[in-house]
Amino acid sequence: MRAEIYIGIDTGVNTGVAIWNAKTQKFEAVETCKIHRAIELVGKLHRACPLMVRVEDARLRKWYGKAGRERLQGAGSVKRDASIWEDFLNDLGVRHELVAPASNRTKLDAKTFAKVTGYTGSTNEHSRDAAMLVYGIK
Repeated sequence: MRAEIYIGIDTGVNTGVAIWNAKTQKFEAVETCKIHRAIELVGKLHRACPLMVRVEDARLRKWYGKAGRERLQGAGSVKRDASIWEDFLNDLGVRHELVAPASNRTKLDAKTFAKVTGYTGSTNEHSRDAAMLVYGIK
């Protein structure tokens, strides 16, 4: 079964969420919220229509560079968030894909993001990263 809605999730304290409509080829939402709100949203949409969720999974990251202790600790919490998402999606039976950070076009500034996607609503780094996980899927 083909998905109608694709949801991109950028894990973290500020969870980026993007809802891409494959039929209209437009974003229905590009936002940031707390993880429990994002989980509620995915559960609600899963009951409404066929969907596919793509989660940026820091556990698949292979390189950390010269990150400091605080950044590595933050990476641990993001990894835990990815694990929570994986468990939730499996338990609910939602089709999903875990995506390595290097496999996603991330860290676009607002101007570049608007130019690439045509989305002109308010965004931040996390919501744009989530959006790029699903942008353009047909």
